[in-house]
Amino acid sequence: MTRILVALLGLIGLATPALSQGLDTRRIDGLAELAGFNGLILISQGDTIIYAGAHGEVRPGSGERHRLDSRWRWASITKQIVATLAMREVAAGRLDIDTPIAEYWPDFPNANRDTLTARHLLQHMSGLPDPESTQVEPGSVPEFYSIDGTLDISPSGFCAGPNRTTPGSTYSYTNCDYVVLGGVIERVSGQSLDQLAADLFPANHAFYPQGQPTISGYHHDQPEPPVNFASYGGAGSMNGTIHDLWRFDRALMRGELLPANLRDEMWTGDPAIGYVALGQWVFPAPLAGCREPQRLVERPGAIIGVQGRNYLLPELDMAIILFTNRSEGEFPLGHIAHEQAFGFDVVSAAVCRGQSE
Repeated sequence: MTRILVALLGLIGLATPALSQGLDTRRIDGLAELAGFNGLILISQGDTIIYAGAHGEVRPGSGERHRLDSRWRWASITKQIVATLAMREVAAGRLDIDTPIAEYWPDFPNANRDTLTARHLLQHMSGLPDPESTQVEPGSVPEFYSIDGTLDISPSGFCAGPNRTTPGSTYSYTNCDYVVLGGVIERVSGQSLDQLAADLFPANHAFYPQGQPTISGYHHDQPEPPVNFASYGGAGSMNGTIHDLWRFDRALMRGELLPANLRDEMWTGDPAIGYVALGQWVFPAPLAGCREPQRLVERPGAIIGVQGRNYLLPELDMAIILFTNRSEGEFPLGHIAHEQAFGFDVVSAAVCRGQSE
């Protein structure tokens, strides 16, 4: 999110009007058809799913239609779940996100372990290395994620440093933040991330390499290159169905996973760094057709040819989830704050129904 956006959103108010009429599902179908969307859309209000649609083809030209029960890689939506796991460790008294991680991992091989905190990791303020900077392999896959890569992908390997910047000084998105955070959580809890996540919702989810085969991605009709999805760790290696993710959303929104004060802290976006919260972005979203901006919790994710979006609107008790197996370069779902792409259109149509501009 740009600094221009930060300034703009700081000037507008936030309202939480009740939705005035039911969702016209034909409008969502029409948006998907017009855009040539290939993937899944789920929209819920409260505990009721008011729209669930599978659109288009799995493999271009195959005739094989998408299905609502298929498994997807969740990519960086994983970070939203791992952030929740971190806050559950806070609730249990085993983790303080503002205490240096050396307290929990004394031999973490990073020169800044005595100043680096879990909050820095949660908000991408750590200064740790970026896997995207590793040597690019055939197929444009950085070596860190390559199935033939030789780098140490564990939390104490490549991601341990050396730092690019001093912790707390600069926002810089890197998957290493959540790879390392996953290692911290496992140490303080005494359990694996997969075991901890199984407590959040039914165990149909998994961390790669566990789980059944997932939907493959494409870029302009070409299959994506091979990727070691397990290398994403706590940053992006979860997979499951769209309904698995929805059950997580509902449990989080109902207050079943975190005390209200910790969920509020997790959902507090910092305007100084583009409304980054803990594991997600939270900001007043100016949507098309709504009279006032709506507070939106947004968690995007993408790995090669698959994208996902998890949108929560706490005041409206709504969840909206999208998955597509077409690359960002071919079919951008966009980021609602500054790109009026397909995700923006779907959220606007779902939220702003019955309101006048």
